[in-house]
Amino acid sequence: MRNVLIINSYAVNGVALLLFCLFPLKGNCQGGEDAVNMLVKMGFTNVGWSENEKERIYVMENDAYRLQGVGIGKALDIIQKIGLPVRKSCRIIFLDNNIPQISLNYQPMSIDTTSIVTHADWDISYKLGDVKQLRQIKKRNSSLFKVDIMVYPELSFKNYIITQIYQVLTNFSPAVEVSLWKGMKFIGQIILPLYNDGYGRLCSKVRPQFFEITQNVRLPYNIWGKFAIGLFNNNRYGIDMTVWHHFSDEHFTIEGRIGYTGQNYWDGFTCYYGTLKRLMWSIGASYYLPCYNLETTVRGAQFLLGERGVRVDVVRHFRYASIGFYAEKANGANSNGGFLFQIALPPYKYKRKGYIPRVDLSNQFGISYNAGNEKYYYKEYKVMPSDNVMQRNSFNPYFIKSEILNY
Repeated sequence: MRNVLIINSYAVNGVALLLFCLFPLKGNCQGGEDAVNMLVKMGFTNVGWSENEKERIYVMENDAYRLQGVGIGKALDIIQKIGLPVRKSCRIIFLDNNIPQISLNYQPMSIDTTSIVTHADWDISYKLGDVKQLRQIKKRNSSLFKVDIMVYPELSFKNYIITQIYQVLTNFSPAVEVSLWKGMKFIGQIILPLYNDGYGRLCSKVRPQFFEITQNVRLPYNIWGKFAIGLFNNNRYGIDMTVWHHFSDEHFTIEGRIGYTGQNYWDGFTCYYGTLKRLMWSIGASYYLPCYNLETTVRGAQFLLGERGVRVDVVRHFRYASIGFYAEKANGANSNGGFLFQIALPPYKYKRKGYIPRVDLSNQFGISYNAGNEKYYYKEYKVMPSDNVMQRNSFNPYFIKSEILNY
């Protein structure tokens, strides 16, 4: 009987040892799929993963949280908890309309364990790593053909009459935004006037504003491009192209833009347009100071009336707002300047059910105050209703790093 008990104890020990060896292997193999399942459940789109002998790669797009820094922090929590490989590097690529923007890279030391990884252990940059492996990843919860109806609150005011403090115009402007394919988006926007004091008869009518398609691309060497064609704001129609490049020293960025547009205006849903086209262009550079999340941009430009000049913007970025000031000088025009701000609007978490159109407030609301009261010169236009200083900074690696450290 004693011999039988000894044999059984060896058998039990062997089974326990086998299970102990298999459990880590099971967790390592399934951790990537488990993390993807959780991220899809949370509302992230275009989610996928892949692994080779060197690293594990995740790709995803934050379609669940209004603030990119918060969304990235939430994704990191999931991956650190259930999705990290053992003694192998891990890279996360974040997308915007299926276009890669930034990568977060974790390089473990030989003594590291996945249980002590924190947000501070991730390096953030515009570099993507192995692009070939990235292209082979199969994604889940696609963002293609999903419809967003974003309501943009608009406030305009001017002070040109001595006997009246301000003339005011307020609108609600819902926009339909649809992702058609990688980098491509259709945008159509209608203006719904709420209050008009001094802005003329036409501004009291329901009318279109943006009606366009835009195509974003990412090229090698950290070069991005955006092409737009259609109806823009400020009563312009035509084509516009922007190209920008982030240097290896990611403090510095250069950008060039050129647009060829004509003038139009809407009387209700009747469009009147002119045949005279104008060329608008700009070229500039920016420097980002990470310790204060302070961005300084200097650019030379030809504005809509043909005047050429220089504009300087200094903006400080916070989690819920971007605040700054600007100054500009052009030939034939007086110096001008003012301040600007953008604030993130609540709610800060999105909800979507399949392909049912999602209705929500726009990501940000902002005002640019023209302190110089310049009425004619320095005019430009936007090619997208969401284009603003806060949105353009949303994937800045230094800003994201500060956000996830304070998350």
